[in-house]
Order: sequence, then structure tokens, then C-alpha cells
Amino acid sequence: MDEVVVDPAITIKAIGHQWYWTYEYSNYNSSDEQLLIFYSYLIPKDDLELGQLRLLEVDNRVVVPVKTYLRTIVTPADVPSLGLKCDAIPGRLNQTSISVQRERVHYGEICGTNHAFMPIVVETVSRKDYSDRVYNQLNGEA
Repeated sequence: MDEVVVDPAITIKAIGHQWYWTYEYSNYNSSDEQLLIFYSYLIPKDDLELGQLRLLEVDNRVVVPVKTYLRTIVTPADVPSLGLKCDAIPGRLNQTSISVQRERVHYGEICGTNHAFMPIVVETVSRKDYSDRVYNQLNGEA
């Protein structure tokens, strides 16, 4: 398994389910009551707002700060092993490093056997906006 060269500031665990994703920001989990975990589902075509992308938009985006080294750990929960991809194989945690240099929205999609769409949306924001969002979520503010 490849080792991450740079010490990451943030670790995000992405857990693939049959039709959605769960994300855990492990750096903020000081107790079970204060877990920073959320679910991300595809927005149905009929619920899209003007400007949102069909089959790519989700209800909860992954938000990360710019100019910060990140580690992502990817594993499946209930998705069967296809043996074709090394990013979500049952019984294995894989990781990769990323560092995004500008603020924007990134769209992606992962698909496998008997899966229609599993979109992933990552929004990169300033460090200030990121820390404000984390603070608000940990304190139960929307």
C-alpha cells in the first residue's frame, strides 16, 4: 500500500453504500456525541433547482479548504466487490492524497454493477469558510 508523503491536515473517510455515500471527518471526532459524519444522496431529477446538474448533484457536498493537504480513505459498506477497482474493495482501506489550489465545485461519479449513479460533489472553499462550516456543524447550527 502506498504511503502518504505529506502529513495531511484533514482526513476524510468516504464509505460507499449501494446508492449513497457516508463521509466522516475524523479530525473532529473528540467523542461519540460530536462526530462529524454526514450522508450524501443523489438529488432526483424532479427536485433539481435551476443550475444544478442532472445525475451529478447531491444533497450534501464534501467541503474542503483550499491549499490544505488532505487524506481520503475509501471503503465500501454494503457494496459487493467487483475486483475491478482498488478504491472500494471490501475488507480494505485505501487512501490517496490531494491538494486543491483554488475554490470551486468538483463533480464526479462512481458506478459499478447494478448501480445507476453514485455522484460525488466536492466543494473547495477558503480556510475561513471551511472552519466556519465545521464550527457551525459541530454546534448544531445549519
